[in-house]
Amino acid sequence: MNSSNYTLKTITPEASYTVRHPVLRPGKPFETCIFDGDTLSTTYHFGIYENETLLGICSCFKNNHNDLSDSSQYQLRGMAVLSNQQGKGLGKLVLNYAEDFVKNLGTTTIWCNAREVATNFYVNNGYTVFGKAFEIESIGTHYKMFKKL
Repeated sequence: MNSSNYTLKTITPEASYTVRHPVLRPGKPFETCIFDGDTLSTTYHFGIYENETLLGICSCFKNNHNDLSDSSQYQLRGMAVLSNQQGKGLGKLVLNYAEDFVKNLGTTTIWCNAREVATNFYVNNGYTVFGKAFEIESIGTHYKMFKKL
């Protein structure tokens, strides 16, 4: 993959929904891809583009997890790459971009609730599982994961 073919940038919450809905909430009402806190000034949304086409996204919410001791945390949510673009390394690019962005804000830890099928992706990107597996109704098994920045 030639990363110079792609552009990474902050995007609006609404732009993120164009990837979030088909990848993370297929077959569900559109409203299910809108998260509480999407429009807060402390929430950031990131996208990876090829030309003008948005291919992948993630969002970072200012949210501390009680099981993590660091006082400066962000929660990664809505990580998604269009299904026909998966396996090209785009998720890693947008994840690294988001991590660098929140690190520059003084964030020391980033964490997420990772779908079971995505845990290897996060482990391969330096994340560690903490706590036990849990279910999110109608979505599936998840694991809490974190990374020190």
